[in-house]
Amino acid sequence: MPHHDTPGDIRPGEGLPTDALEAYLKDTLPGLEGPLSIAQYPSGASNLTYLVSCSGRRMVLRRPPMGTKAVTAHDMGREYKVLSALHQHWPYAPRPLAYTEDISIVGSPFYLMEHREGIILRKDLPEGVLDTPQKLRALYERFVEILAALHQLDYTAIGLGDLGKPAGYVERQVLGWCKRFRAAHTPDVPDCEAIMAWLVTRMPAESDRPGIIHNDYKFDNIVLDPEDPRRIIAVLDWEMATI
Repeated sequence: MPHHDTPGDIRPGEGLPTDALEAYLKDTLPGLEGPLSIAQYPSGASNLTYLVSCSGRRMVLRRPPMGTKAVTAHDMGREYKVLSALHQHWPYAPRPLAYTEDISIVGSPFYLMEHREGIILRKDLPEGVLDTPQKLRALYERFVEILAALHQLDYTAIGLGDLGKPAGYVERQVLGWCKRFRAAHTPDVPDCEAIMAWLVTRMPAESDRPGIIHNDYKFDNIVLDPEDPRRIIAVLDWEMATI
């Protein structure tokens, strides 16, 4: 079964300083020896993702994009914190390995997590993968079951009590959508005021059972077992997770 997201050459301007990274990793993760190799995953520009290999060990490095960024965007520490709590209680969160805010190493904060080999679905399915309605149904059902299991976690008990502010969450989201649409509105599109009013008047009441939400849960953020693509083995990209 082919791997559907094979890393390759690093895009121009997005390289990592190999010597500095190698020195940091060998000082931080015991047992690493020999040269370091780095490849880049082709998809994704919100945060840059690399496959780092050394001594036969494969790890994934995540860092913010190059250039100027909003202060609160691309928070590597937040992703590392979420994974550090989740992976002990929810098996689909990859285990985090290291995090640093020392920008002298690669030019920004970054973290590393374990690499889980598998298939990531994109626009075109790999040949022979999920090629029957029964296989697709099984994957869709598992997709929902895993999300439900995430929502049932006691986020305070696992150490994520300060991750978000659940009170008023829906109102902030809906009013934020409306504000951003109005700010970006141009005369060549409808004003959508009726739709925005509909959303505002139909906001659900506050829940007495807040929980963790991934906030970007979709098929190209999950990893499938290469031997059985109906089985999900990891959920990726936790940068927007909250309570």
